[in-house]
Amino acid sequence: MSSLVLTSTVFTQGKGIPGKYTCDGDNVSVPLQWTDPPLGTKSFALITDDPDAPSGTFVHWVIYNLPSQARGLPEAVKADAILPDGSRNGQNSARRSGYMGPCPPSGTHRYFFKLYALDAMLTLSTGATKDQLLKAMQGHILAQAELMGTYSRK
Repeated sequence: MSSLVLTSTVFTQGKGIPGKYTCDGDNVSVPLQWTDPPLGTKSFALITDDPDAPSGTFVHWVIYNLPSQARGLPEAVKADAILPDGSRNGQNSARRSGYMGPCPPSGTHRYFFKLYALDAMLTLSTGATKDQLLKAMQGHILAQAELMGTYSRK
């Protein structure tokens, strides 16, 4: 599998996510950037989840069919089901579309931003869940990258 690197201008691997991007702040999505994907990439998908949630992994963001020419996501991506570039927001664990910032009930939680370079545009209906996206991506992943940030409420 080719290498793909995912970074953010607001936090680094294993470090704290600024409050602005959480339920204690503006609850807007973090800006993300990534390196050039392998040849044959037709789209990207991103899943953000928290495996430390008390009731099991909490999904904070599902977004897919990001165009192959994209090299990042800006801060504060809208929660619309379909975005102007054709990408689609899936459903988070709160059954809402779009990004939902970190909001751990206690302690420090880890938030994994997982980016996938895919050899296809996915034929998923709007509002797909993480599980539906993972199933649709099977056999289509050319490369993947991960960025993990932490957050604990004040």
